[in-house]
Amino acid sequence: MTGPTRTARTIPPLDSAALERLALRYVERFATTRGKLADYLRRKIRERGWDGPAADPQELAERMVTLGYVDDRAFAEARAVSLTRRGLGAGRVTAALRQARVGEADAAAVRPVMIRSTIDSALTMARKRRFGPFALTVADRPLQEKQIAAMVRAGHSFGLSRRIVTTAPDAVVDFDGVMPTEYCEIDEPC
Repeated sequence: MTGPTRTARTIPPLDSAALERLALRYVERFATTRGKLADYLRRKIRERGWDGPAADPQELAERMVTLGYVDDRAFAEARAVSLTRRGLGAGRVTAALRQARVGEADAAAVRPVMIRSTIDSALTMARKRRFGPFALTVADRPLQEKQIAAMVRAGHSFGLSRRIVTTAPDAVVDFDGVMPTEYCEIDEPC
């Protein structure tokens, strides 16, 4: 005895009302940027097809910005604070904002937040990973090089990473009077 056969349900192509419903559902569920929203809508049109006059996902994303459902600057600020609190440096934060398609003006507006938290985020990473002053024992040179490389990959400058990693365990790291911009390098977005 065989069971009933299932037929694949066909999903109807999108129209402007369905696309707007998708956009509203997306912005209510996720913090997003206008670029990410437009990419999402383009992908949905490509997957499901389109029925009706030509669609403009970018225009719909701009309308969501106008209505206040999408705010690139608020997204950038929240993402920058979140990532620096986790111990990531300015380089990684800038890359994350670029990947989220945050505009240059909005990314530049959060750069002061990243600069102010440069040292704190590097120390947070060192504390979590037990580098330098937070280590249990003194690291040998090859291990220090690996730790410095890990901090640089996390977006911290080489100078700041080296200063933290080469500090002896349980030593006090003194950054009083040091400006965070002293640890910005030429090619680093600080």
